[in-house]
Formats: sequence, structure tokens, C-alpha cells
Amino acid sequence: MNSAPILFLTLAALIVVLAGFAVLGRRQFASVIGFVAFGLLLALVWMILSAPDVALTEAAVGGGVTGALLLGACARWRGYASDTQPSVSTRVVAAGLCAAVSAGLIVVVLSLPSPAPTLAPAARESLLATGMGNAVTAVLMAYRALDTMLEKVVLLLALVAVWSLGRDSSWGGRPDFSFPIEKNGPLIFLAKVLIPVGTLVGINLFWVGADKPGGAFAGGALIAAMGLLALFAGVLRPPSIGNFRLRFALVAGIVAFLLVGFLGFVWADDFLAYPHDMAKPIIVVIEVAMTLSIAFTLVMLVVGPAGRKS
Repeated sequence: MNSAPILFLTLAALIVVLAGFAVLGRRQFASVIGFVAFGLLLALVWMILSAPDVALTEAAVGGGVTGALLLGACARWRGYASDTQPSVSTRVVAAGLCAAVSAGLIVVVLSLPSPAPTLAPAARESLLATGMGNAVTAVLMAYRALDTMLEKVVLLLALVAVWSLGRDSSWGGRPDFSFPIEKNGPLIFLAKVLIPVGTLVGINLFWVGADKPGGAFAGGALIAAMGLLALFAGVLRPPSIGNFRLRFALVAGIVAFLLVGFLGFVWADDFLAYPHDMAKPIIVVIEVAMTLSIAFTLVMLVVGPAGRKS
């Protein structure tokens, strides 16, 4: 007897339960943990659907960095009065909206003609021109390069919005991101052991992304997670938001994209076009800058706005 359908149905039911728990849970911390577990199970679903690139991004960003961001929000929320907690009706409305969006997506998918329209054959035929072995990276960095660049712009704008929540008097200063640390405690040990390994894995994810599942976003997110672990453990202090090197790292990916984009008019007669014999090395250079920017942006999103001038 084939047990795969039973396992898939069980996984689908568990995902629905975790989604409901994350939205309707009364305790914020428990809801965030439910959300992280929801993201990890979604990553497993993407692996089952043979989409490892999406699975890596979901695990690193959806379950990892976003979970850390929500945990930081929970820590800051403790200073507010209990009547500011979202009401049950608000959570029900949020759940209803999520269900409506899900239903709409289901209708759209089921309404597609059979076979569904696709540009995959055309993209596959032109894959050799990019020099990339990973079709996902080729699509994101060659065929949809403008969309990929704008995603980084949106990420940076989100960080600017977070920084704008700080007081004017502390603008350009250091974020208040400190936790009581046990000297020689388990978190210190974990940081010393895990950070070097995790950073190397993140660099490897970026490097192999040209030909295998991975890429700048997955690698940058994992490196960001290691940076957050260092901050939680007290190994590092968050930099001042006015620090020039920090700001350079934040915009490096966008600047690299724009520079290559305008050079495209010179070497390929179009914006963000690559010369055929140099496409892969140029894309790798852009991804180096993107990995740096993504890692720093995700860390600073979790750290929050400046809290003091120092």
C-alpha cells in the first residue's frame, strides 16, 4: 500500500492547523513559534514539489529571519498595556482574509488551461547563453533582472521605514539591542561553534547558486542568521545606523545592479543586458554584492531603529 498520499494529507492538515494557531493563538510568543514551524513545514512542501531554491528561501527567510523579527517585536511589545493586544475579532478577520487569498489562489491555479502556459522551454533553450547551470538563478538574474533589483530596493525601503520609527534625537546612533548574557553560558558556546560553520555554509549557498540550488538570497539570509546569533550572544554589538561602511554594505547590491544595468547599453545595447561571453562572471559579481546587502539589511531589520547616540 502506498502511504505517500496519507503522509501528504497529514502534512497539509498540520500546516493548516499551524496557520490557524499562528493567527488565533492568545500568546504572542507561542504564535510566533507556530509561525516559524509553519514556515519550516512549507519549506518541506517545496522540497516535495521539487523546488529546492524556494524551499531554501522559505526556511531561511520565512521561518528564520522573519521569526527572529517577530520575536524581537514580541520583546518590545511587553512594555505596552494589555489592552493593546489584538482582539479575537481582529485575529478572526486576519484569518478570514488569509483564507480568502488562499481560496483565490486555488481558483486561479485550478482555472489554468491544461497544459498551463509556460515560457520554460524558451528559457531552457537560452540557458546556455547565460552560462548558468541553475535555471532559477538564470531567470532571476537574466530574464527578470529588473524585478530582482527592485526586490532589493523594496527591502532597503523597508529598513528605512524601520529606522524612521526611531526618535529624532537618536538618529544616526546605535540601536538598543541588548539582552542579559550569561558569561560562558550555552548561547556563547553555540555562537562560537555555529557561527563559523553557518557563515561558511551561507557563502557556499551563494557560490553554488549559479549551478545548483542556492543563490544570494538564501546565502545572505543564512549569514544574517549567524549575525543575529552573534548579537543575541553578545559577541557583537549592532553598528550605528550612520556608519558609512554599514550604509555602503546596504546599498552595494543595488549599486552593482545599476552599474551593470547602465553598462548594458555599452556592451549589449540594452539596460541590464549582458555580453554573451561574460554573462556568468558579471552575474556572480552582482550576486556577491547582493549577498552582502541582503545579509546586512536583514540583520538591521531585526535590530530595529536607533535607540541612543553612541
